[in-house]
Amino acid sequence: MREGTASASEPVPSLVAAARRGDRAALDRLCRRFAPVIHGILLGYVQKADADDLTQDVFETVLARLGDLRDAAAFPGWIVAIARRTALSAQRRSAPLTGMHWDDIPGLADPAHGLEAQKALAAIRSLPPAYRESLMLRLVQGMSGQEIAELTGLSPGSVRVNLHRGMTLLRAALADYREAL
Repeated sequence: MREGTASASEPVPSLVAAARRGDRAALDRLCRRFAPVIHGILLGYVQKADADDLTQDVFETVLARLGDLRDAAAFPGWIVAIARRTALSAQRRSAPLTGMHWDDIPGLADPAHGLEAQKALAAIRSLPPAYRESLMLRLVQGMSGQEIAELTGLSPGSVRVNLHRGMTLLRAALADYREAL
């Protein structure tokens, strides 16, 4: 796994069971392992600063509802579903949590670079959710296909398909942006 993430050798169901028993270290390892996937999913829906805040909200929900999870092995899909619901709820709000927009961010050295980043992000966000989420996790969070599968509960084959189809759609969307210029 990438630096800064919890070891993949600890089975998720064991960590969930330990966290349910009040083991704060196990809960911390779960949070560290799943934070990149949660943040990546949220980035597919909201601005970065909002995704940072909402990641915390997702983990607060997890902490409050961990006892409701029936099957510890279902944790990856369960936490991803919480992240999606959180993202969709935030997206329905009329203003970003931070009250900031791209143009408000001081210090963008090259405005053209910021514009290109906005276009790329808008193109990714225009994709169907499965492709959007897989691409955000791969391109923004730097996860491998195997990591995406393990942390989302998807099969490796589904991740490969999502990445392949998503990249095809992303290339087309970016070409459309270029032609519009």
